[in-house]
Amino acid sequence: MLAPASPARYPAHMTPARLAFPAMLTGSAALAFGPWLVRLADVAPVSSAFWRLALAILPLIVLARVATGVRRADSGAPVVRPSLSTVGVIALAGVFFAADLALWHLGIKRTTLANATLMGNSASFILPAYGFIVTRTLPGRSAIAALLCAAAGIGLLLGRSADVSGTHLVGDLICMAAGAFYAAYFIVVDRVRSQVAPLTLLAMATAFGAIALLPAALAMTAPGAGFWPHNWTPLILLAIGSQVIGQGLIIFAMGYLPPLVIGLTLLVQPAISATIGALRFGEGVSGVEALGMALVATALVLVRLPSRRVATV
Repeated sequence: MLAPASPARYPAHMTPARLAFPAMLTGSAALAFGPWLVRLADVAPVSSAFWRLALAILPLIVLARVATGVRRADSGAPVVRPSLSTVGVIALAGVFFAADLALWHLGIKRTTLANATLMGNSASFILPAYGFIVTRTLPGRSAIAALLCAAAGIGLLLGRSADVSGTHLVGDLICMAAGAFYAAYFIVVDRVRSQVAPLTLLAMATAFGAIALLPAALAMTAPGAGFWPHNWTPLILLAIGSQVIGQGLIIFAMGYLPPLVIGLTLLVQPAISATIGALRFGEGVSGVEALGMALVATALVLVRLPSRRVATV
């Protein structure tokens, strides 16, 4: 974890650690609009994944340089460049993220928005398991209750339109595979999060991911869905909203939140995507799905409660 900035420079209620959970929620909410924008883009699915990263590189570099200048002015310490091994780890993270986006964007075209977002965020359960293994602890009562609520909410949120059916089976499986790569991306990023500033880390991973996606984007085109867009607006919004704002806030929050909180907070995305799908594409939200959203919200409340007892393995 990066050392938090000096509390003297922040109001007591606005220290980085206190801002982490709201940042995580906001970042997850921003990402929830991504599948809608992917559907609106007039390029092939893998091409939209490439443009999401490519168009975000320059804004992220600018923001990283500004943040570095502010940090240098605050501390007076020189900027430490990442080692070659650290760069290699970040490159691996970029490749994992590229694989996640390529598969996820393919799946978005083949299933509902709720399904795509929900199964693409299977990292919600992989990350807590990773956290418990790394820390060699067992979850406390609040954590167990949160996981159970989240699991029940996910099952209900799938509902009649999001069940694994013949119509959506291929898209669902593709998005589940994407979720596994998404979890791998988070785990690798967590290994170097304390060595590189958040925005610098994200800018580097984004650049490596764009490089990894380019050959596939050029190859995987189809008539009417090529590489070059005619309408840049959805892709620009995708790059800024999902990659710069969404991932930027999540990378910041990762330095201050445990994997359980990070994983479950990602579950706000299916609820928002289900709403977008209902309003924009007629993918109706039933009462059962609404109950699922309520259970996911309950899980987010429970995960913020202090655990009374944590057993060490």
